[in-house]
Amino acid sequence: MSNKSLWSVLPGIFLIMIAQTASAEPAADFDLGTTGSGKGQTSNLKIGVVDVMSLIDKSAQMDQARKKMEKEFSPREKKLIAEKEEINKMQEKLTKEAEVMSEEEQKKVTKEVMGKVRAIKQEEEALRADFNQARNEEMGKLQKSISEAIQSLAKEEHFDLILHEGVVFASDSINVTAKVASKLEGAGSATKSPKR
Repeated sequence: MSNKSLWSVLPGIFLIMIAQTASAEPAADFDLGTTGSGKGQTSNLKIGVVDVMSLIDKSAQMDQARKKMEKEFSPREKKLIAEKEEINKMQEKLTKEAEVMSEEEQKKVTKEVMGKVRAIKQEEEALRADFNQARNEEMGKLQKSISEAIQSLAKEEHFDLILHEGVVFASDSINVTAKVASKLEGAGSATKSPKR
């Protein structure tokens, strides 16, 4: 990857920066050479990387969102399937009985079929729009939870920088995905259990 393409990706990278404290245990030390002061000081940064797509795919929150959406949208989808089957039967009947039907009957059945086809298309579009909106809302909630878990981990373990997008390679020593997943699980079970 060229430097130019790397720099074009960097603005999209989600960065969380936390001021380093004296008690921090370094996860990864990087010698940055001279700092802007020109005094030859070096700085050690604690950096972590999170595989957000893995978190999204494996999170309990995502599984709950899928089940919730299936429960909400499955009846509408089944209704559409039944209506399509009814239209197919009407079209088959029209094709088979066209010779014995009067012209007026053919027009009536054709008009009825066309009306049902239009109605189904509208229902499909509404279902798709509602589904997309619900999916985006659920993804927004999950992304917020992930962001909060990352920030919590960063503060607790004194990270200076945590990256989660645009990372081509990260060694296991700085991959904190499992720790963030644990925080997400903790947050998910905390919202499920009733407060006493």
